[in-house]
Amino acid sequence: MPDLRAKQIAELITPFRVEPGSKVVLSRDFDPAFKAAVKKKKDGVELLRQGVELLAEYQDRLAAQDTYGVLVVLQALDAAGKDGTIRHVMSGVNPQGVSVHSFKVPSDEELDHDYLWRYAQRLPSRGEIGIFNRSHYEEVLVVRVHPDVLERQTLPKASRKGDIWKRRYREINDWERYLTDQGLRIVKLFLNLSNEEQRLRFLRRVDLPEKNWKFSAADSEERAYWDAYQKAYSEMLSNTSTEWAPWYVIPADRKWFARIGAAAVIVDALMRIDPRYPPVGEEQRRDLEAARLQLMAEAPDGAEADPFAAESSG
Repeated sequence: MPDLRAKQIAELITPFRVEPGSKVVLSRDFDPAFKAAVKKKKDGVELLRQGVELLAEYQDRLAAQDTYGVLVVLQALDAAGKDGTIRHVMSGVNPQGVSVHSFKVPSDEELDHDYLWRYAQRLPSRGEIGIFNRSHYEEVLVVRVHPDVLERQTLPKASRKGDIWKRRYREINDWERYLTDQGLRIVKLFLNLSNEEQRLRFLRRVDLPEKNWKFSAADSEERAYWDAYQKAYSEMLSNTSTEWAPWYVIPADRKWFARIGAAAVIVDALMRIDPRYPPVGEEQRRDLEAARLQLMAEAPDGAEADPFAAESSG
């Protein structure tokens, strides 16, 4: 069964993977409305439920093994559904083993360090799953589209000469390679939203009173930079999808399918790690047996002494 599940998940996510070394043009290579073989939303609900169950199972094993950590990098344009994806996909996991960090405008303290410093402070520990809701990739996206942000980083003049973006791609790739070598599996997801679907979601936020709180004038202002962002994302995907940390472009025009796709990629990463519960030594086994016998002796009249014995022996 595990082999079959792994194969099915791998088949589902293969169209989303950005092959390392490939030249990506988002508008040409990835359809935001793609939904694979999942034709109906009701079928997707069941698939997501199964994905959440698998995620919970593997998260428990990841925590028990305490050797690997998982960092989920979530990038998207506004209204692509990042928050909803996190909420639905991580709904069944133990919250003590998951951390979510959203990176806003850097503080003065953060600007006094290198651009990767603040992200390094929030990396997950071994046995944990960390989620970056926006991430270090903002440094080659927003910063690229809005050059004034780069000016606020007060870099030395020599560091601003030449192709700063190619240097940052290389630096990010090297950093992620280092983290991977230390046991941190990096799962990079880009929620790919179409221009028209973003327009409709913004209108929904404007027209529905219960959604007004989600809307910011800055969101609609950023739409003026749509083409610039598409170019920045295409070049980011082309230059930073690596064998050790590939990008997955998740179709996001249908929220329910985006959640399935995101869950499948994360579960695939965990299944490839294949974390195992630590083995029990002879001394610990003797302690467990002694505790079991003591607890059986404490069973009240009429109660089964050990209702889990058959399950553990099976």
